[in-house]
Amino acid sequence: MEWSIAQKTLNGSPTGDAQGAVTIPELVIILIILLLIATLVALVTQRLRISYVTGLVLAGLPITELWSRRVGLDPTLVLNLFLPILIFEAAINTDIRRLRSTFKPIALLAGPGSILSSGVIATLLKFGLALDWIPALLLGVILANTDTVSMIAVFKEIRVPSRLTTIVEGETLFNDAAVLVSFNLLLVLYTTGSITVAGGIREVLVVALGGVLVGAVLGYLCLPIFIRLQDPLSSLLLTVALALGTFQFGQFLGVSGAVAVVVAGLIFGNLGLSRNASASERIALLSFWNYASFSVNTFIFLLIGIEINLGTLWSLLPSILFVILAYQLGRILSVYPLLAGLRWFDRPIPLSWQHLLFLGNIKGSLSMALALSIPLTVAGRSDIIALVFGAVLFSLVAQGLSLPWMVKRLKLGQVSDRLQQAKQLQMQLIVSKAAQEELDSLLRSGVLPKAIYEELRASYQVRIVRSEQVLRDLYNQRRSVESDRSELDTIQRRLLLAEKGAVTNALRKQILPEDLVQSYIKELDEKLLKLEDD
Repeated sequence: MEWSIAQKTLNGSPTGDAQGAVTIPELVIILIILLLIATLVALVTQRLRISYVTGLVLAGLPITELWSRRVGLDPTLVLNLFLPILIFEAAINTDIRRLRSTFKPIALLAGPGSILSSGVIATLLKFGLALDWIPALLLGVILANTDTVSMIAVFKEIRVPSRLTTIVEGETLFNDAAVLVSFNLLLVLYTTGSITVAGGIREVLVVALGGVLVGAVLGYLCLPIFIRLQDPLSSLLLTVALALGTFQFGQFLGVSGAVAVVVAGLIFGNLGLSRNASASERIALLSFWNYASFSVNTFIFLLIGIEINLGTLWSLLPSILFVILAYQLGRILSVYPLLAGLRWFDRPIPLSWQHLLFLGNIKGSLSMALALSIPLTVAGRSDIIALVFGAVLFSLVAQGLSLPWMVKRLKLGQVSDRLQQAKQLQMQLIVSKAAQEELDSLLRSGVLPKAIYEELRASYQVRIVRSEQVLRDLYNQRRSVESDRSELDTIQRRLLLAEKGAVTNALRKQILPEDLVQSYIKELDEKLLKLEDD
């Protein structure tokens, strides 16, 4: 039995021959070596305080000549296995309420922003590098994709406003789906030779809306099964089947599997996992998916380093530099003008956030997988792949290494002592009340005697009362401190969103008249626009 790589990186030739094949024992040895390399990279990057994924790419570069003919980044594997895992993990960890509050900037960046960026890049490459329109458009779509693994890694080490984190995560979540839809549409155009504007719009709507429908149906169908499963391991298997099965079913029906996985993950994470699972079951499931996502990213970025041939990239250096300039210009025109107009219908995005969104325009695994999956008949395919790989290498190394410095330079991670103390008190309240809820459950089930229950619950109640008293005093002090208003505004925003959801639900059930609800929602929106960013 043999395991082979489907495509060679920079020359476009298949490697599934006798020389390129890898037997199972050899594959196991290679995987062990890769894991040891990744562990060493983790130790070094922690010591040097640089991005883990950047370290993986740099570690893979020296072993290119040794292993490039034996292991590689198979686009089929990335698109059908790795991508659904990454998308589903991001979706189940996304709070729909926070996503809803930041939906407008996310929709701007992942929708019109992605299209504008693709068009700018394609136009520059068409006339700057004398490419045909199809290769130029394919490059534009590929390089309009953003991979924020490096940014999120920085955010875990340096605290930034939660709204900014949600925008970054949300853009990546929907940008991946939008790029895949656009890429497939271009392949249809390449195959058929022509497509009308109306036909293209219809194709996009069918693929995107079909993906939403498939994801919603499968996500909701899994909820009653998940509720009835008592074994956490069985529940875990269900989530794996949902993630991988949704993608494959969507692709089989001719709709977007990526969109379907996004929707299924959002439904499962917000309606199933957060409401119907016990604390231990949630921890087990989320821990598994965090580990799965971390493992996938580890192998992807290490293989990216192995795939990249520095000699080939050096020979195309002027073209690669032009490509880097093109995708940076495309990002500039899709971030600053669009977000500048956001102030007319939503809370404005601070300029310092826009700088970070521009610098965080990092390319990753999906860009490389799409480049490798370009048909062999496309003119200049090998050069296109090399250009994408050069752009990915630059973004991961140059932009990835500068991200922590930029976050500190923009002063996005600064937290006042008062806010830090408030967050600690909030944590005590959250954990104490969660423990009380678990105690109530244990008492109802008969596991815990009432005397022990009352003693334990009273100890947690003391912590709650003490924390609430100090937290109330802090909030009263902060009402006059303009720089610390953001935390109070965060709470007020959640209350206003809860009000908005309640009246919208009442309108849907025809409990309240539409004119009354619409005027009240308008007042709520005006109040939301006045609140500071969190």
